[in-house]
Amino acid sequence: MTDPSNRPKASLWDTVKAVGWSFFGVRKNSAYQEDLRKLNPLHIIAVAFVAVVVFVVALVLLVRHVVATASA
Repeated sequence: MTDPSNRPKASLWDTVKAVGWSFFGVRKNSAYQEDLRKLNPLHIIAVAFVAVVVFVVALVLLVRHVVATASA
């Protein structure tokens, strides 16, 4: 078994890209395997949580805008 302290570290941008690709459901197996090696699961959960909150807020704002313009 490999020592976790020797594995390469991923940047925040790498984590954001991995979460973004997972939202679309499109990812090469080789890139997925590399993400498994590099990414910290807690960072993935935190970035995914923020991304979901941003997505939901964007949807709510879009719906409010459409309803406001449709009723005017």
